Amino acid sequence: QVQPVESGGDSVQAGGSLRLSCVATSEFGFGPDCVGWFRQAPGQIREGVATIFTSDGTSYYSDSAKGRFTISRDNLKNTVYLEMNNLKPEDTARYYCGLAVAEGYACLPSFVQDFGYWGPGTQVTVSS
Repeated sequence: QVQPVESGGDSVQAGGSLRLSCVATSEFGFGPDCVGWFRQAPGQIREGVATIFTSDGTSYYSDSAKGRFTISRDNLKNTVYLEMNNLKPEDTARYYCGLAVAEGYACLPSFVQDFGYWGPGTQVTVSS
């Protein structure tokens, strides 16, 4: 069974930076080839932020994340990171790590329905 665990969330001021980490432990290694970061604000649906193929590092970003966020992975540590710079109040949300589980997944942030094995999340709060 795969159980991602997120960490790194905090309260920061606008313009600040954070690095989130997602560790997925499994007897099979990292599990699915595609891992994504998603976020959900109160009263909002879960939205994709960035995704990455752990095999070769190919990554994809939502429009709101492009130019500010960077997703990366360390396969030796079974860890996927999300580096977030120039944070804005609208980035405030609980951030979740998910693993692609759907057959034929596209590994794109907009395909939230392709992901499962959600971690408990980590809270990011950005104040103006």
